[in-house]
Amino acid sequence: MSTEVTLTGQERSAELDVDQLRQLVGLVEHDPAGDPFPVSGWDAVVWVVGNANQAAHYYQSAFGMDLVAYSGPETGQPDHCSYVLTSGAVRFVLQGGVSPDSPLLDHHRRHGDGVVDIALEVPDVDRCIAHARAQGARVLEEPHELRDEHGAVRLAAIAAYGRTRHTLVDRSRYSGCYLPGYVERRSGHVRRPGAPRSLFQALDHVVGNVELGAMDEWVAFYNRVMGFTNLAEFVGGDIATRYSALMSKVVASGNHRVKFPLNEPAPGRRKSQIAEYLEFHGGPGAQHLALATGDILASVDAMRAEGVEFLDTPDTYYDDPALWARVGEVRAPVEELRRRRILVDRDEDGYLLQIFTRPLGDRPTVFFELIERHGSLGFGKGNFQALFEAIEREQERRGNL
Repeated sequence: MSTEVTLTGQERSAELDVDQLRQLVGLVEHDPAGDPFPVSGWDAVVWVVGNANQAAHYYQSAFGMDLVAYSGPETGQPDHCSYVLTSGAVRFVLQGGVSPDSPLLDHHRRHGDGVVDIALEVPDVDRCIAHARAQGARVLEEPHELRDEHGAVRLAAIAAYGRTRHTLVDRSRYSGCYLPGYVERRSGHVRRPGAPRSLFQALDHVVGNVELGAMDEWVAFYNRVMGFTNLAEFVGGDIATRYSALMSKVVASGNHRVKFPLNEPAPGRRKSQIAEYLEFHGGPGAQHLALATGDILASVDAMRAEGVEFLDTPDTYYDDPALWARVGEVRAPVEELRRRRILVDRDEDGYLLQIFTRPLGDRPTVFFELIERHGSLGFGKGNFQALFEAIEREQERRGNL
């Protein structure tokens, strides 16, 4: 069985190696030969935002990302502006409508700032689309090529939950900054003295929220259409308080490079975080993105210095002897974790450190997780109760619990 891991172009540009990816995102051995829908890795997370110019500045200053490419009226794209930012192997594309009749403005009025496309790099776009169509997927864009002086990119797209899509990208014959139609762009933004060069190095997982009763349908979609396997399941009392609950299942590509937890609300006495998201987002969509970092303490310190707000965790969490008896020794003293409100969990493979931001936009929808893995392949199940209660406290402040 061949288990050789091929790095994506973005991973090579970030100077990551396979061992680093194993540490960062829990990469496991996998033979891709039998995959009906082989996925090389993440390509880009594409956002629709109300003001792409300002959002690009925010992600540079607060998240330490680098501006690398741009498309807009000046490059022959009159409908919208698009800024491409990177951090390690993570690529964000921030799009904002320019012309009053831009479909992006209609999308933003309905959903607010959020993820519209989770693009995946694949070695064979045509093979993936043929399999997806045969399995009943809705093809949004047929395979086609975009060309410029830097080569050719082959693309296609399929529909996922809500208005989310997966663009499939083969950029093996392309050397440009992002896609044809984009030009290189750098920013004059200057980081604070002593700020880490990169606050996160890889994308660990993207969580989707769907309607009650739809979770199993989308799990089956990823199983059937993309050949993903079921990685974890959290139901019943796993994620619940006396007020609300949710259910979650996780699907992943064969080597765990791409992971999609899928959530749906569960019946409860009050409105769950998933129900709140569905209401304010106007339907299903991506709830949060987990960013993998090699030093979560430094990343949290740098982001807090730029005004990023994280969910609070009460002192009782850190004072619980049962937690530390279960978790054991970790790389940071408990007081350092307490000071930053970082959560810790251990499973049979190792431990992880994690923390969650508050929603970044005006609507209580999309937010971020920072995660530092030390062997753990899980998602912090031991922290679900503390996290859920923290989110409920935020919901109550907004009047939405």
